Amino acid sequence: MASKLKAPRGTFDILPAEARRRGRIEQVAGALFARAGYGRIETPTFEETEVFARGVGGSSDIVRKEMYSFADKGGRELTLRPEGTAAVCRAYVEHGMQREAQPSKLWYLSSFFRHERPQAGRYRQFWQVGAEAIGSESPLVDAESIGLLDELLRRLEVPGIRLRLGSLGSSASRTGYRSELVAYLRRNQADLSPEVAQRIDDNPLRAFDADDPATRAVMAGAPQMLDHLD
Repeated sequence: MASKLKAPRGTFDILPAEARRRGRIEQVAGALFARAGYGRIETPTFEETEVFARGVGGSSDIVRKEMYSFADKGGRELTLRPEGTAAVCRAYVEHGMQREAQPSKLWYLSSFFRHERPQAGRYRQFWQVGAEAIGSESPLVDAESIGLLDELLRRLEVPGIRLRLGSLGSSASRTGYRSELVAYLRRNQADLSPEVAQRIDDNPLRAFDADDPATRAVMAGAPQMLDHLD
């Protein structure tokens, strides 16, 4: 008998054929990360909302628009995890992992939840492979992460790969650039969308992601981070 029930919009079922392909991704990723010294970690599906509000940033779209948050029967504010980094950092601190050999190298393959507009390749419940190396300021950690991602995609035979590198600079160069960008946005505030204009001080970099045509025209002449690297 046919059922009229369907999976919630923005979600999907994993059928046996997809499960086999997913199993291969998990196997390849696990072997690659283990070789590089990463151990697997799994955090709870939901966390206290503050974990993401503080870790991701209260001015980000994830926190402002996309989180599935609710109060439980005890009145606690909880959120289905929208990303992995904040939860892994919470676990790192809670379990005293800073007392172990550093950096702590952790990887996960978990489900995440964001209330986005469903579209091709983007779902409200999705699975993500992630790796975190905590406890080192060496740029070699970043280089290793980039190399692992590149190797993972190539081992999985993903076609059409092109590796592109960018930089947010050092803390000092980022501070100087941010001040210049804020000043530029203030001078052009009348041409920005209301949403971007409201976040000039909180999150000016998000102006580069705006879809509004007038805002995009303003950002075409905005100062660039690459011109401010030290």
